[in-house]
Amino acid sequence: MKNQTQENTYKEHVNDIFESQKKAFKKYGQPSLGTRKIALGKLLDNILMYKNEIIQAISRDFGHRSYHESLMGEIFCCVNAIKHTRNNLNKWMKSQKRSVPWYLQPGEAKIYYQPLGVVGIVAPWNYPFQLCIGPLIPAIAAGNRVMLKPSGQTPETANIIDKIISKIFDPNEVSTIKGPEANEIFIHLPFDHLLYTGSTRVGKIVMKAAASNLTPVTLELGGKSPAIIAEDYPINKAASSIVAGKLFNAGQSCIAPNHVLVPRDKIIEFINQVKKQANKFYPTIIDNADYTSIISEKRYNQILDMIDDAKVKGAKVEYTHQQEKSNREIKKIIPALILNVNDSMKIMQEEIFGPVLPVIPYDEIYDAIEYVEKHPKPLAIYCFSNDTDTTDTVIRTTTSGGGCVNDTLIHFIQDDLPFGGVGPSGMGRYHGFFGFQTFSNIKGIFHQSRFNMISSLHPPYGKLFNRMSNFLIGK
Repeated sequence: MKNQTQENTYKEHVNDIFESQKKAFKKYGQPSLGTRKIALGKLLDNILMYKNEIIQAISRDFGHRSYHESLMGEIFCCVNAIKHTRNNLNKWMKSQKRSVPWYLQPGEAKIYYQPLGVVGIVAPWNYPFQLCIGPLIPAIAAGNRVMLKPSGQTPETANIIDKIISKIFDPNEVSTIKGPEANEIFIHLPFDHLLYTGSTRVGKIVMKAAASNLTPVTLELGGKSPAIIAEDYPINKAASSIVAGKLFNAGQSCIAPNHVLVPRDKIIEFINQVKKQANKFYPTIIDNADYTSIISEKRYNQILDMIDDAKVKGAKVEYTHQQEKSNREIKKIIPALILNVNDSMKIMQEEIFGPVLPVIPYDEIYDAIEYVEKHPKPLAIYCFSNDTDTTDTVIRTTTSGGGCVNDTLIHFIQDDLPFGGVGPSGMGRYHGFFGFQTFSNIKGIFHQSRFNMISSLHPPYGKLFNRMSNFLIGK
């Protein structure tokens, strides 16, 4: 009975915040350019002020998170996004003229951007600060009031987010909703837009909940992102980029290379180069401060289970650091290459989200493309080739949310590129202007001139209407 009462009280608390933001938006309307820039400036200042505290909180949530990975993957991404947004916001907010057909001239057509109202943001655990604050930046830039739901798996990070947000904003401007029990309540609120980052499975639940309120959604989901190495590309260079992308955050990135397709006659060379590069980047694993722990024991066990399942079904496993073993106590897994894989294996059915890389041989580049297209549309694709025709063919004939040519992960930090998935890997886009658009009502308005010819098309219809309509139609 007590738990039920507490749950009802908590639900009322969350609803009160939502209603407060909704009333404030109706009362005060759109914030000015100056107000939005000031809010973004305060957010930037406090991220820099609490930089080390943020990084330490994330590391406590993970058990151990590389300081430098948090600095780049969390702090830099947010700082860079705020600077980009502030530098361009004046241009984004201006109405934009559109062309007008001759028969409507001298009228004017314009696009206006106005805030949607109250926006909800649900963040995941793998980049718990950046994937909470990152979407907040364009939501504020677009003039909205925002409710944030940090991941329940990273409570320390949620606390520092709440500390920063409550210091900068009034609760009816931006508010943080904490606690694992908040998920169900949060996604059923009638937001004007809801952005969710996480798994495809939960994404379906979020979309179903949002549909009951006709709430539009942006879903940033997982995806088994492939890397394709073309015949012409140096294996050592490809291995270096793939290892760097795969082992960043110990593979716990939604856009990490999930598996790699390699020319059949270069498989052995690729395996050797991956081992060489992995040992160059991380001379040791278990006692290495640069190498991140798996988020939880549950995830640790799931990844090892995938490896065991693959072995049972005929796969060969090659470890990059053969002198070390994975350590359950600190949740660190030795990077592994999986050979002789097939689609019956869990590792080829589920997003890996760990330092494990299946290697798939192919004979012709079109075989690699066909393999990608036969599987669910990924969040990213990585193509390694110095031949423009090859890269153009891969980009043109495969469908993915985004990707890179001759590198991995880097497209995420390009603020002038949209970021998002397609099909099972998500829907909608954000980052930079694309995020500003996502969180805006894009309103088309036609300004009629004092003198115009439209009045000749009004009833009662007669000879003038017939002449005009015939002329317009081209009869």
